[in-house]
Amino acid sequence: MKQRPSFPARLPDASSEHGSSARADTRRHDLPQMQAVAKPGTPANKPSARPMVASAEVSVQDFRAVRRDMVNRLARAGIADATVLAAMDDIERHRFVDSALQGQAYKETSLPIGLGQTISKPGVVARMIELLRNGATGKLGRVLEVGTGCGYQAAVLSLVASEVYSLERLRGLHDRARENLRTLRLPNVHLMFGDGVAGYPKGAPYAGIIAAAGGSAVPAAWTDQLAVGGRLVAPVAGHPGGPPGQALIVIDRTPRGLQQTIFEAVHFVPLKSGVA
Repeated sequence: MKQRPSFPARLPDASSEHGSSARADTRRHDLPQMQAVAKPGTPANKPSARPMVASAEVSVQDFRAVRRDMVNRLARAGIADATVLAAMDDIERHRFVDSALQGQAYKETSLPIGLGQTISKPGVVARMIELLRNGATGKLGRVLEVGTGCGYQAAVLSLVASEVYSLERLRGLHDRARENLRTLRLPNVHLMFGDGVAGYPKGAPYAGIIAAAGGSAVPAAWTDQLAVGGRLVAPVAGHPGGPPGQALIVIDRTPRGLQQTIFEAVHFVPLKSGVA
């Protein structure tokens, strides 16, 4: 049996958000080949990463009520997967943002988490995970997340997948996610600091791959690490036949090869290679 990394882990060979959506028509294409396109990363300033804790001024009951309102809003907006809705209801989003922003945690808005990154809108997180699950009746198998950010999506994924490997290229965010997730004690979540463009071959093959950053193409490493029957969900910029800017792309690995579906327009941070 393959030995899995401890929590958190660091990639051995590591070198030196998120979005808004509007539903669009879908198109399906066969993909004989995929090519990796990665933009070079630029070093980022590294302010101290401190854990984000809940404000004592807002009661647990108040947060529970507004979180339930958020879930009801997601259902009205078209999220139909009961497992996804339950996970969004269970994970406390306010614990992943700064105390000054906790009053906005359950609104349909992205929020800054430092280093020029944001936590995705709740609707975007729910939509992408629902696409990843593709109507599954039970938990997904092993899932790779590219772009840990503050750790919120990894926490939600932990409730819908048997195991989650999450990669972050920014040291400050990796450390912050580790602190945010520490108190949740999620044994099936493994945080890694490393280059997400390369994926994580040691955990492959994956039943699902989900990305929180978008380039001009899906890296070949990701599709190579996708299991037969697995699904990848990621934003891609400037795709032929898609909307202007970025669009959500779903890639399914079938016994006959890769099949791609283009979904709605989104806006995520650029996909970059390397670590900072």
